[in-house]
Amino acid sequence: MKIALIAHDKKKPEMIEFAIAYKYILEKHELYATGTTGQKVMEATGLKVHRFQSGPLGGDQQIGAMIASNEMDMVIFMRDPLTAQPHEPDVNALLRLSDVYRIPLATNMASAEILMHALTRGEFHWRELEHLKNKQK
Repeated sequence: MKIALIAHDKKKPEMIEFAIAYKYILEKHELYATGTTGQKVMEATGLKVHRFQSGPLGGDQQIGAMIASNEMDMVIFMRDPLTAQPHEPDVNALLRLSDVYRIPLATNMASAEILMHALTRGEFHWRELEHLKNKQK
């Protein structure tokens, strides 16, 4: 699966903890991330991560484009709900696209852990069906 990793500045340490804890799962998938988050995850874990621009410079939109093209299977987004974000419209658009295209989305550690456990149990095979359906179009 293709998994996006995004974290607001105050949540980057939490994303690193998450990536370290679930490295054994994440290493089996293609990882994508916004700029600094991707760099920090790579440095902390040694995982290969395709990095986009930072969120405020368009990284959220780049991931959104992958979602809209059915090229992203899951989004782990450690959001900071207590700090105003200069790119809030981009964040909201990303969340909306995840809903529109039925992409599993976690916005905190608890929901991210649930998605990781579901992933290990093979509960996302329906995404493969989505890929097949789109290829037939």
